[in-house]
Amino acid sequence: MLSFFKDYKWFAIVFGSVSIIIISLIYNKLNVYQPLPIYQPTMVSEALVDSTLQYKKKYHKIADFSLTNQNGQTITNKDYENKIYVADFFFTTCQSICPVMTDHMVKIQDALISDTEVLLLSHTVTPKIDTVAQLKRYADKKGVNAKKWNLVTGKKQDIYKLARKSYLAVKEDGDGGPYDMIHTENFVLIDKKKQIRGFYDGTDPKAIDKLLADISHLKQEYKN
Repeated sequence: MLSFFKDYKWFAIVFGSVSIIIISLIYNKLNVYQPLPIYQPTMVSEALVDSTLQYKKKYHKIADFSLTNQNGQTITNKDYENKIYVADFFFTTCQSICPVMTDHMVKIQDALISDTEVLLLSHTVTPKIDTVAQLKRYADKKGVNAKKWNLVTGKKQDIYKLARKSYLAVKEDGDGGPYDMIHTENFVLIDKKKQIRGFYDGTDPKAIDKLLADISHLKQEYKN
C-alpha cells in the first residue's frame, strides 16, 4: 500500500509539472502581442476620403508637408520623423466641438509631457482667420507646450489635401469653394512609419483613455 502511494506521489509531481508547462504555453500563445490595425482608405467612410483614394487598400501613408506653427516656425514631416503622433483638425473660433477637443488634446499633452517618443499636431481648417498671431494667442490661452504640440497653418489647398488625402479626417463642404472643408471630431494616431493606426472621438473622454492606452500599446511594437 505504501509503495502504491509512493508511486502515485511521483506521478502527481510529474503530472503537475507537465500541466504547468502546458498551461504556460497556452497562456503565452493566447497573449501574443496583437498590433494595432493599419488603416487604409478603403477602411474609412467615403465621406472622409478623396475620391482618388477610395479604392486604395494598402501602402497608405501621410504625405510630406510644410506648414507654419504658432511661433512662426516652419514645421515639416521631418520634425515628426521617427515619432508617434496624434493629429487633428480644428479652428480657433469654433464654439462647438473644438473647445472640448482642445481640452482633451491638453489632457494627452499633459499625460505624455515627458515622453519624447510622442508628439501632437493640430491643423487649422480656416487658415485665413488662424494666422500665426491668432494661433499663438490660442496656444497661450490653452496651455500648449510648443515642444510637444504644434498648431499649424498654411495654404488652404495644402491643408485640404493633407486632411482628405493623408489623414482621412475631414468632409468636403459642398456649398463652399473647391477647398472648403468641415473638420470632424477625429483624433488620428500616426505611427513612426507615417501610417494611420487609429481614429478616436476627440470629444469623448473614454475615447481619449483608449487613445492613451493604444499609444502605449503601439510603443510596444517598436520593442518587439
